[in-house]
Amino acid sequence: MQVTEAFVELVPMKGTTKSDDIFASLVRALDKLGVDWKKCVSLATDGAPQMVGRKAGVVAKLQEKLMALNPDNQFRNIHCIIHREVLCCKTLNMAHVMDVVVSTVNFIRARGLNHRQFNCFLEESENPRGLPYHTDVRWLSRGTVLKRFYELRCEIQIFMIEKGKEMHELNDIIWLKDLAFMVDITDHLNHLNIQMQGKNKLVTDFYDLIRAFEIKLQLFQRQIASHNLAHFPNLKSMQNKNNIDDGDLAEKYCEKISKLRDEFQNRFSDFKCMENEFAVFRNPFSVDVNVLPEPLQLEIIDMQCDSVLKDKFSTCQLSTFYQYVDSKYPNVKYLASKIMSMYGSTFACEQLFSVMNINKSRLRSKLSDEHLNSILKIATKSFTPNFDALVKKKRSQVSGSSSSQH
Repeated sequence: MQVTEAFVELVPMKGTTKSDDIFASLVRALDKLGVDWKKCVSLATDGAPQMVGRKAGVVAKLQEKLMALNPDNQFRNIHCIIHREVLCCKTLNMAHVMDVVVSTVNFIRARGLNHRQFNCFLEESENPRGLPYHTDVRWLSRGTVLKRFYELRCEIQIFMIEKGKEMHELNDIIWLKDLAFMVDITDHLNHLNIQMQGKNKLVTDFYDLIRAFEIKLQLFQRQIASHNLAHFPNLKSMQNKNNIDDGDLAEKYCEKISKLRDEFQNRFSDFKCMENEFAVFRNPFSVDVNVLPEPLQLEIIDMQCDSVLKDKFSTCQLSTFYQYVDSKYPNVKYLASKIMSMYGSTFACEQLFSVMNINKSRLRSKLSDEHLNSILKIATKSFTPNFDALVKKKRSQVSGSSSSQH
């Protein structure tokens, strides 16, 4: 019951990258390790067509292979949870805000003279941090750009007027409130994204965070409807400015949050069928036995009456608790091993790809695929040097003496 998260191999795709090619490379890499395909429980993907195509995708081919080996195998395809969260953000659909922000940032950043002058202007106003570019493929980019734009809105307005590009939106209180709303809601979304990043996370950890955020969205919707902006500090600072009635705006923001919540529920609906399994795994001592599959019921009753296991559950982490569960609970141990083996996101792959891009540069033209594979394997592991063993391998040399005598 010890789960190991490891980088297997970097496989160069020098020809086509169709689903057949990816699947063949995947099988070859895992066959080198001698894996037992009957124990394969899930595959996490980024949702690309080559991966999730219903008939010819890698997932479909892998399911076909596993069904031939073990017809009872319950294989699950998991679309990266972090990637799904980013897709949910697109339902906010505040293009009239984003288009102005992105075009203004590009005007300042894309021209070298403008960028230098704007940075000098910020230094004079004792605000040295500039504007970052917006990159759609980066998970946190939109929230970061919006927040910085909002903080520098006065400086940006002055600079754009000097350049003959007056921004009427920055004088429009309704547009500014929409901007403030976007800053606040994307800040909440970025916080969720950061919580889900990192290695050695269980799929249940991701699902708990998603469920918590859905409940938060319900809270936000109720509070905004009653003009309580406690969790929207930037929008609160714009409240009742210029004596504009905020009733219509509150209704609009409630509708945005409602659509966002619906999108979360739709995109993560595939986890609903696993809720009972997750509940057993998270806390087998509090779950209702009547809603569980029959093979688990008797074992769970025995566990709930095992005082030793109860004490152990309260004193150790969930990831290590099942190491202490006896073999007399085979179905519970199998369920736990299955859930602990599931990947919830492709974060580790995305991070590794960034490491690869840093190492594989035009300045290292002699770097072979084999060398790059070795570099990445070292980069993904935490090594502790054995200094004693290294020192023993060195021969000491005393000055003025023959080395053969020592």
